[in-house]
Amino acid sequence: MQARPSYVHGAHDVPLIGQTIGSFLADIAERYGGNEALVVPHQQVRWTYTELDERVTNLAAGLLALGLRPGDRVGIWSQNCAEWVLVQFATARAGLVMVNINPAYRRSELEYVLAKVQCAALILAPSFKSSDYLAIVGDVVPELTDSQPGSLQARALPHLRHVIRLGAGQTPGMWNFDDLLTKPDEAQLADLKTIEASLQFDDPVNIQFTSGTTGSPKGATLTHHNILNNGFFVGEAMKLTDRDRLCIPVPLYHCFGMVLGNLACVTHGATMVFPGESFEPAAVLKTVQAERCTGLHGVPTMFISLLDHPDFDSVDLSTLRTGIMAGSPCPAEVMSRVIDKMHLAEITIAYGMTETSPVSFQSSTDDPVALRVSTIGRVHPHLEVKIVDTEGRIVPRGVKGELLTRGYSVMLGYWGDEDKTREAIDAAGWMHTGDLAVIDDDGYAAIVGRAKDMVIRGGENIYPREIEEFLYRHPKVLDVQCVGVPDQKYGEELCACIVLRPGMAASEDEIRAFCKGQIAHYKVPRYIRFVPGFPMTVTGKIQKYLLRAQVAEALGL
Repeated sequence: MQARPSYVHGAHDVPLIGQTIGSFLADIAERYGGNEALVVPHQQVRWTYTELDERVTNLAAGLLALGLRPGDRVGIWSQNCAEWVLVQFATARAGLVMVNINPAYRRSELEYVLAKVQCAALILAPSFKSSDYLAIVGDVVPELTDSQPGSLQARALPHLRHVIRLGAGQTPGMWNFDDLLTKPDEAQLADLKTIEASLQFDDPVNIQFTSGTTGSPKGATLTHHNILNNGFFVGEAMKLTDRDRLCIPVPLYHCFGMVLGNLACVTHGATMVFPGESFEPAAVLKTVQAERCTGLHGVPTMFISLLDHPDFDSVDLSTLRTGIMAGSPCPAEVMSRVIDKMHLAEITIAYGMTETSPVSFQSSTDDPVALRVSTIGRVHPHLEVKIVDTEGRIVPRGVKGELLTRGYSVMLGYWGDEDKTREAIDAAGWMHTGDLAVIDDDGYAAIVGRAKDMVIRGGENIYPREIEEFLYRHPKVLDVQCVGVPDQKYGEELCACIVLRPGMAASEDEIRAFCKGQIAHYKVPRYIRFVPGFPMTVTGKIQKYLLRAQVAEALGL
């Protein structure tokens, strides 16, 4: 008898949603109008679905009144807050394309992203943590200080016409976000209604940047159909209902917060609860107790810091039931503590990538714990997955190969990059993930490695090539290779191995200072080693796996 092939299909009796996000939200607001939609304690926000829907309409009309048109890109650069949610749904309702900008981005990354997708508007928080966003934007677009709001003409970013700031302060050249929330007049409402009626669910609605192996981040372009359905089926796997209250401490700029959090809730009439602007263990514990949350999302490092927090034993987490742990593999011991001590008996594991909206595998609430730890669950509804060898042929069950996904969740492509899109999505519509996986006879999959050298630091994907390209700009650097090394807290940390130019000397601090303020803090290498050269193959290819082993040994990891 021939071995079964590693091909799985999530045939399902619940159909896909054939609607745009804006019209779907309106339907949910009609069904669950009195339910709390969004709770943000630190902003004193507590909105019902009726109130959320109304504010979304006001903002959608306000954005169109600025002269923005369907298809225009609108960047959002902010920590987690109520305004982020309004932007997410209002851009969708107005046919605009929201561009998620990582709050950790600095000057060169911000400028790259705004230019790459030609943003017509940028919505930003004044500051976050150590970043003064207003100062960074003023640096990228110095013309702001002398321009009227809406009439910006920036040399570096000719498409950028509007900069909109959150908060009560006034900044020259910028609109104030709250001014866009005023009730629209009849003509503005009619304009919005006409536009909304013309939108199709296959229209792009969101661009999320994922660092590319070739250096520059790539803009994965996602549609209404992609993320609305993924959010819905993620919520189904968690058995979400309109009585659930989900605590969302993961970042909204990432699919984890925006799709697995916000859209999973909204598609089920459940409540989104934000415990803070970013992850803060004490605030998460306090919020889960105060808001009687039934669900909690996080990457393994977040759950670890909650379990180890000094306040842990004094808070009541007994209302918790479900949630998602994703972003990096979960240690078995952590999972059993989470189920046992945090009452998360129905927590699920999810696997995916931004390019597939993101989830393609998820465990179910009743899978045995052993399977929830050792696998990523089974294929998601309506998706196909196959595991192939280096020739692209399907391998038998139990054999390792590259994981490919096909179906409603696959992105339209990388914005403005046909070559990279064709490399990722083949002629038959399969998205090549670059992850190595195995599928067993029962359809459970396990990720066993990465075809490329991506480093996952606490749920953040770091592509060594991007950091290498940046470090090559340092005048003393002749050659550089970045590798991931094991780390207790984050799973992996980045190490930069640098060959200096002849006769040059440099210190670790000098290299770190060069990175500071230019690239996101999590991409700045934790370890820096000055080396005479790299291990090579006969044909002159660098052997990263050998380099990784050498570095880990030298660092005693």
